[in-house]
Amino acid sequence: MQKPGFLSWSILMGLVLASLILHFIPQKISNPSNTGPYSYASAVERAAPAVVNIYTSKTIRQRSHPLMNQPFFKRFFERAPIPKNRIQNSLGSGVILGADGLIVTNNHVIEGADEILVALQDGRTVNAQVIGKDPETDIALLKIQMHDLPVITFAKNPHMQVGDITLAIGNPFGVGQSVSMGIVSATGRNELGISTYEDFIQTDAAVNPGNSGGALVNAYGELVGINTAIYTKSGINQGIGFAIPLEHALTVVSDLLQHGQVVRGWLGLETQELTEQLKQVFGIPEQLTGQVVVGVAQNGPAQLAGLKNGDIVTHFNGLEADKGTATMRQIADLMPGDIIKLGVIRDGQFMEFDATLGQRVVKP
Repeated sequence: MQKPGFLSWSILMGLVLASLILHFIPQKISNPSNTGPYSYASAVERAAPAVVNIYTSKTIRQRSHPLMNQPFFKRFFERAPIPKNRIQNSLGSGVILGADGLIVTNNHVIEGADEILVALQDGRTVNAQVIGKDPETDIALLKIQMHDLPVITFAKNPHMQVGDITLAIGNPFGVGQSVSMGIVSATGRNELGISTYEDFIQTDAAVNPGNSGGALVNAYGELVGINTAIYTKSGINQGIGFAIPLEHALTVVSDLLQHGQVVRGWLGLETQELTEQLKQVFGIPEQLTGQVVVGVAQNGPAQLAGLKNGDIVTHFNGLEADKGTATMRQIADLMPGDIIKLGVIRDGQFMEFDATLGQRVVKP
């Protein structure tokens, strides 16, 4: 049994030791380092200078009344005010990809613009020219002439996982550059009706009007995506934002630089998903997935290969034809002239066809 004096001495020494710890290292307890998980200041400092504000303007031409051009009615309009054109302004964001002045943004940010003004974080402004655009992925490539440009750093591993930290940097509502934080909520989002080819990163980092074209970066300030759209019923952020993954954006940028457009494979098929009801109609096993052909382009690659309406496509180059959007991307990622092998069920029999892809042409 310990003596009371010894117990008191132990308590006293413990209190003294705790006092010394609090005296010499208080900041480690009350003020966490700004480079640790409690602050992303270093990540923002690394990325933010390369994120720009984009201001566009376009002239909306007012139409005169069609009867003004008719001789009989013209005299009735002689004193009517002449319609004036008006200027429509919009805003967005962009990311500087290289010291040569290349900037990536969303196509919808600059669509139809007569003038594009880029404002850097350091206060400099300059007009930009359009190098190319791809409405089907909502990517546009701009170029500015300016020296000493900050450049974004690409993520070494751009493949995001659910739960990864994300920072959205842009110009929401035109208030100026802002940063919001969240996590990756989902990956591979599609069938949203935002663009033709969809494979979005979903994040709950606040993305609002004006953030479009801005940077989605990871906890190290490295670019992982281009903010594109929000899902909302009120017009403001509701915790569901979408970004184009970095690798997809860079693929589009590369094609725009080399060809002035994105070169995609084209099969000339229109399909719909093989639903449970259709499986019963065609007598197809429940576990089978596929796409039912409902349209074949005349003299297109699919027709030339022998496909026809009512065929059930089960495989594209050995991959299951599950969802139409995924299949479209698989085909689009191939080049014109590539041969694609199609697994098809026709009249209950499995068949294979080889089709030589053409080039997808997008109407302006």
